[in-house]
Amino acid sequence: MTLTVRQFPCLSDNYGFLIRDEATGLVAAVDTPDAEAVLADLEASGWGRLDLILNTHWHADHTGGNERLQAETGCEIAGPEEVRRAAPLDHVLVDGEAVRLGETTFDVVLSPGHTLGHVVYHAAEDGLAFVGDVIFALGCGRLFEGTPQQMWDSLNRIAAWPEATTLYCAHEYTASNARFALSLPDADEALKAHAEAIFAARERGEASVPTTVGIERRFNPFLRARDAADFAERRALKDGFKG
Repeated sequence: MTLTVRQFPCLSDNYGFLIRDEATGLVAAVDTPDAEAVLADLEASGWGRLDLILNTHWHADHTGGNERLQAETGCEIAGPEEVRRAAPLDHVLVDGEAVRLGETTFDVVLSPGHTLGHVVYHAAEDGLAFVGDVIFALGCGRLFEGTPQQMWDSLNRIAAWPEATTLYCAHEYTASNARFALSLPDADEALKAHAEAIFAARERGEASVPTTVGIERRFNPFLRARDAADFAERRALKDGFKG
């Protein structure tokens, strides 16, 4: 594995990610929730540079630091066309394209649902992906722009990756997601034990991110749906859930 990942909290419940290709020393930020937090972690890393920003989608809690970070580091910014609705963007990335950070290659996978242009970055050789707001630990993103069918298809594209694939999702929503999963009729003893472990970890102040494809296949209530219609019902229930 040639990629080092640094994860740090931003804003109220976002995570920021800095990644370094160890073969070349090139550094990227995946999304920019808060420029100050990104710069602070960049200084703490000792990496001394920021070469690239990879945006997953256009929302401000993922693009808000683009302008300042580019001004202060001279980095390039790449992402889907929709990023231009909110922030600077130098290179438009499309589905099926490969983007490189030194010797690390990310496949760009269009994953509509949360927004229509949302992409995820899958480094298959490194066994990891940055999935933005498509899939969360025990959850998935709200459907602000896309349809249930689009999100269902996006989730299942991710679920088809090897079980050991590490998923870096962009928010710490897991405890709430777990409470929702436990409210559903198909909650089983294994899910209850998994949820209790999450609650205990959060009480200790530990992050619940990243997760893996295997864990989400087993426990994520949206991947446990029978089909797109069942998924849509679950997503509607979650939108109104107060747990």
